[in-house]
Amino acid sequence: MATTQLMTEATLAAAEKAGPCIMVIFGAAGDLTKRKLFPALLNLCDGKMLSDNFAIIGLARADKTTEQFREELTSEIGKFATGDVDPKAWSWFVERTHYLQGNFDDPTTYAKLKEELGRLNTKFDAQGNYLFYLATAPEYFSKCVDSLAAADLLKQENDQWRRVVIEKPFGHDLQSAQELNRDLLKTVGEDQVFRIDHYLGKETVQNIMVFRFANGFFEPLWNSRYIDHVQITVAENVGVEMRGNYYDHTGALRDMISNHLLQLVALTAMEPPTTFGADDVRYEKAKVINAVQPITYEQVHTVAVRGQYDAGTVKGKEMNAYRNEPRVAKDSNTDTFVAMKLMIDNWRWAGVPFYLRTGKGLGSRVSEIAIQFKQAPYAMFRDTPIDKMTKNFLILRLQPGEEITLEFEAKIPGPTVKMAPVSMHFDYKDFFGAKASTGYETLIFDVMLGDATLFNRADNVEACWKVVQPVLEVWSREKATDFPNYSAGSTGPSVADDLIGRDGRQWREITK
Repeated sequence: MATTQLMTEATLAAAEKAGPCIMVIFGAAGDLTKRKLFPALLNLCDGKMLSDNFAIIGLARADKTTEQFREELTSEIGKFATGDVDPKAWSWFVERTHYLQGNFDDPTTYAKLKEELGRLNTKFDAQGNYLFYLATAPEYFSKCVDSLAAADLLKQENDQWRRVVIEKPFGHDLQSAQELNRDLLKTVGEDQVFRIDHYLGKETVQNIMVFRFANGFFEPLWNSRYIDHVQITVAENVGVEMRGNYYDHTGALRDMISNHLLQLVALTAMEPPTTFGADDVRYEKAKVINAVQPITYEQVHTVAVRGQYDAGTVKGKEMNAYRNEPRVAKDSNTDTFVAMKLMIDNWRWAGVPFYLRTGKGLGSRVSEIAIQFKQAPYAMFRDTPIDKMTKNFLILRLQPGEEITLEFEAKIPGPTVKMAPVSMHFDYKDFFGAKASTGYETLIFDVMLGDATLFNRADNVEACWKVVQPVLEVWSREKATDFPNYSAGSTGPSVADDLIGRDGRQWREITK
């Protein structure tokens, strides 16, 4: 279950039940649907979180019938479900699943969809509430929304709601993100658009706000007076696998830094919101990103570094060099590793660097936020055997396990003053008896409720692109001359160590 997150039975039981709706999945024949969306929906079904007045329409180009679609789902659900599949729950679920063949840029597809929605709305009494999930290539986002609007499927009236979920990437640079938002918002309201980032569905990510703002002993320390720096790491031990065609036009900076990692920065550094309502939380997140010191073109070389993996061994298995992966150019200049240093120019974080790193083909798979506190004065230990003190870290781990660890010094029992690093550890699975989930359950459920707290607003998306835009531009002009510059199975390129080392600091070890 390494690719899953955790959710508790108690949490599901206490949550509000979703209201009636029909969910339309564009791109229903793709990997995301079978690997994440259907397992997540099944978990919501198991938790009795879906309305009895619920149905699904899978829409894709492939020519197949509803029965064939159901048979394919049934044959594959065992591979991707996060636990044992309850035959009764699956039967209930499959009976509500339908298939529609069509091309996303063909107006007749939307006419057929409108007819099918009308039929199922009557059959299941879904009260005209429609959720459109665009699990498509980015070039279809605007086309699908425009076509839905032209078919009169996005109009909200008589208490009916119509919502659109968009998977990343939200553009490939600042200009394209602005154009995408402009295209979307000329047709639908911001309250109807849910830009999904599956990282924000993880329990540990959501718990950052609770951990900070519900515990009086941490919030007073959460500032530049006590914190030395913050490291945010998202390390993957896989390569690009069969996604070379997509990834070779994207890279780690666009794929991870501009969304996932900057969202983690925002949640870590935000001010306390007035309430936990969507507008208040998203307002505070946007303030943080807007407070990131702009990177000049001249600064790019000192605050951002890139890498590309060479052949190597990961967990005892040989891995090809990135340039030898399927559908990747043999002279590719695409970054598979990025490390950056950001400064946040506000009263809370002035002088505290945020170091970000992410990469593929690394030795271990781990995602974590590590907060290093400032060193205690050494004066009182001068006449003891202690020659140095271990750094104090608070670690919020997102994967592979969802955990919180506090590392600090303690005295070793005995007549002399000797110290050793120890840790206090909290594990969601052990403490709450949680069961595995995909990470999409909370997000899909929130869309059904109309709660946009964990979704990205248009201005927040654009602010994130503004942060990385200078780096994108410099790197597009200056091709890397040292690629590949790290072996698969390593901790990344040496230039990343140099980046943090110039400040007299070092990265935490990337371990499971």
